[in-house]
Amino acid sequence: MRPPVSRFLLLLAPLAACLLALAPLRASAWPVDLVMPLEPGKERFHKLSAVDFVEVEDPSIATVEMLEGSNELLLTGLKPGRTLLLLYAEGKFAVWRLVVGTPPASEPSAEPLLATARKACPGLKATEGANRSLSAEVKDARCRDALRSLLKTDAYLARELELTFELPLLQEQLAALTPVLKGLGLGVSYRGAGLVLEGTTTPEGHRRALWELFRQSVGRVALEDRVTVRRPAPPDAGTSAD
Repeated sequence: MRPPVSRFLLLLAPLAACLLALAPLRASAWPVDLVMPLEPGKERFHKLSAVDFVEVEDPSIATVEMLEGSNELLLTGLKPGRTLLLLYAEGKFAVWRLVVGTPPASEPSAEPLLATARKACPGLKATEGANRSLSAEVKDARCRDALRSLLKTDAYLARELELTFELPLLQEQLAALTPVLKGLGLGVSYRGAGLVLEGTTTPEGHRRALWELFRQSVGRVALEDRVTVRRPAPPDAGTSAD
């Protein structure tokens, strides 16, 4: 008899559409949801229906500014390179890859990584072209790690995947996340097929937790974000210095 299997179907609309439509809560993980090309020294606007905060992993490559009152992003490429953008809106988050200028020649090719993933994940199916897709049963750590390496490239977006995970691998992933999140005052657990994030932390701790969920996972899982964000008290305007 096969071990229990937990299924996560990744047949979602593009990330921009997810934020626009405010689809059911999802947590991004490798791969990214969207690849956004930018030009060095030039600005680009992108409209969303809702956005609470954004954070660029490497602001020396690109910056992103939320335009007050408009839910519009101002993206500016600063120098050639690649970085990630975390977006959060109404309880869900997504991650885009920002590519400024021509991709560096040092970026790993997806072809050998796909070949490695085929060997590590028997039965893996991959198609290319306009309707590219990848499906696989992730039965062991070797397969999971091979997929993570592949999905860190631009070979596939999150909506193009259909992955099936064996339950022990999900438990391993949870064990890897728990110590980091505990240090932020947060706990994480599976409730059915969903991942529940809860506890109290600062805005910085909340953002770090979202980054960790992305970096440590492969594919996409349903997320219920129950985190209470403790913001610093504003200065007392009625108190004057002597």
